[in-house]
Amino acid sequence: MVENRKEELWREIEEFLVDRQSRNCTPGTVAYYRRCLRLWADFVGEKGVTSAQEVTASHVRRFLVHLAERGHSPGGVATVYAGVRAFLSWYAQEYAPEGWSPLARVQSPKRPQERLEPLSLEDFQAMLDSCPKDGFTGLRDRALLLLLMDTGLRHQELTDLEVADLDLATGQVIVRQGKGRKSRAVYVGKRTRRALQAYLRQRRKQGLGEEAPLWVQRSGERLSKSGIRQVVRRAAKRAGVPEPGMHAFRRAFAVNSLRNGMDLVTLQRLMGHADLSTLNRYLALVDEDLRRAQARHGVVDSMG
Repeated sequence: MVENRKEELWREIEEFLVDRQSRNCTPGTVAYYRRCLRLWADFVGEKGVTSAQEVTASHVRRFLVHLAERGHSPGGVATVYAGVRAFLSWYAQEYAPEGWSPLARVQSPKRPQERLEPLSLEDFQAMLDSCPKDGFTGLRDRALLLLLMDTGLRHQELTDLEVADLDLATGQVIVRQGKGRKSRAVYVGKRTRRALQAYLRQRRKQGLGEEAPLWVQRSGERLSKSGIRQVVRRAAKRAGVPEPGMHAFRRAFAVNSLRNGMDLVTLQRLMGHADLSTLNRYLALVDEDLRRAQARHGVVDSMG
């Protein structure tokens, strides 16, 4: 009987997932919703819920407590809740009777504002210096690290690049499938262009075509996300520095662009953010620079 209830609830969830696919959500986004809603379906199914229409505010609140008790971090709870909220909001529009709204009385869980430091330029330079100066792997890894720091691309965006996406005459790099399937152009400087040219020359020596993934193994097969992660891990190990997360490069690009005087609108466009609000976390890091500078050079405190 419980399995039948779960099957009925999952039919509604599957309809929601089809709706997301019809809206051209990426496979990764659809997979995210599926993971969140599997947790949700298991929880409410054990509470006797046979359809989303039977969900109450109490179910939602208890689910949030359940996630926390099972070891999900506050950020993780908020992430799962966002997926469930999207499903219930969709159901309210598609099927539920007027006035049905279990979310109306539920306070969204707070997502902690974690202070995440960017990769330091000193550690980045050490990783770069650790890359062999010749040979396929060394030239590839060097070009990859430089492009990552010079553009702030997301991990998936970096993985998806094709050789044809580069214009080394202008430094333009086309991101064809950014977050939300939005394309954009980013740019690299002379140093990164030289590294890319050296890598591409080495590729040609090995008979790898131009119409191919940018980041490849010696065999010509595309370097996967985990393969790119390994490039970063090996460079950090060789350099003797803490292994940075992939997003640490993106933070470093944003923070150092702001420190170097880039305006917010330009940075927003380069990073592919929908609005300026997402940049607030990076501005906070730059504000900390100002506080430290005042502590070192404040006029009144320096008067003696």
